[in-house]
Amino acid sequence: MRPRTELLLVLTTVSVFGIAAALLAGSGKRISTDERASTLLTGPAGASGYFEATRALGISVRRVRERTTRLTMPDSGQRTLLAILDPSTPLSGMDRAAIHRFRRSGDLLVVGIGSNALMRCYGYRVEPQIFDSLAVREIPLSVRGLLQPTGEKVSSDSSRAFDTGTSRCVVPTYARVTPLLTTAKGLVAIRLEPADSSGSIVLVADAAAFRNRTIRRHDNGAGPFALGLVAARYDRVLFEEYHHGFGAAGSLSDQVVAWSWRSPWGWAAWQLAGVGLLILAVGAFRFGPITARVDRPRRSPLEHLRALATALSAARGHDEAIGAIVRGLRRRLTTTTVRSRSDWRRWLVEQDGSTTTAEGRRALDTLIHLSTPGQPASSVLQAANAAEELWQSIRT
Repeated sequence: MRPRTELLLVLTTVSVFGIAAALLAGSGKRISTDERASTLLTGPAGASGYFEATRALGISVRRVRERTTRLTMPDSGQRTLLAILDPSTPLSGMDRAAIHRFRRSGDLLVVGIGSNALMRCYGYRVEPQIFDSLAVREIPLSVRGLLQPTGEKVSSDSSRAFDTGTSRCVVPTYARVTPLLTTAKGLVAIRLEPADSSGSIVLVADAAAFRNRTIRRHDNGAGPFALGLVAARYDRVLFEEYHHGFGAAGSLSDQVVAWSWRSPWGWAAWQLAGVGLLILAVGAFRFGPITARVDRPRRSPLEHLRALATALSAARGHDEAIGAIVRGLRRRLTTTTVRSRSDWRRWLVEQDGSTTTAEGRRALDTLIHLSTPGQPASSVLQAANAAEELWQSIRT
């Protein structure tokens, strides 16, 4: 079997199996495993339900997909809330500074362990419950985090000291602290009202109450609690999405790669690419010693001239062929430009004495004899051989 046929057979087999695997994997209903609490995700762990429910209350909602440092201050006559739902990437010192500036005119909702660095600026941190979940007293909800007071007056963050330096923030003094959700071991949600009359802060240790799997259930009070944080309180709610990886600018190649890892069709494409690379790698190996290169000499001009003479002889242009042979020889031996094309016979006669060898004189006599009109067909080949001998004798 030829190598191309084998390659085609292998690719066809792998393609059939890959497509079959994709169809079998995609035949059932797939559930998203993305755990980001983003309002752009409709899976069980996403927060798109909370976004839609907030809009259904008549509140203006918007997703913030640019950097937090570009946040604009809210209008003074509009009650605005910035919701940060368990960000997937940590907030930098510049992000926290921009959020503090926003709080001068608006309120904050800070949720989840991903916001831990920001919560420390308000005197609390999230303590994760790794081995077991805790039941909330006020509503039927299980959480995996608790709010613990840090006792710090100034919070320092050196997690990005190598590029942005150490950032510090002063913990404000609070006029009122209102617990919202509690468990047997401590706080889960709390409302903080600073004494300087700036915007209030709501801290929630776990994002479970804001996820779709909780909002869409009707047998608990988690949905009413989450919506109660915004209902009749705000005219506008901003949902921070940049730190969930949904920035306004992105790479199409990154999205394609991410899709290929979570889609059966993407896995099939990766398998086909892997098989193709293996086939290329196997075909790239050379077995045995390297074959030596064969040097082929180029044909001499006289060989081409002989071929031309043969062609002219076949066309019964014997005299013209002999004249072409002599003129070609003259062009190679004459250093100056020959203007006339009718004096090649005289030039041939003038070459007497240009060669001293017997072969050269015999070749010259042969050419002079063959230059007379009416020569037979065999004279063309004789003229070509004589021209070559004369050329060699004069050049040497």
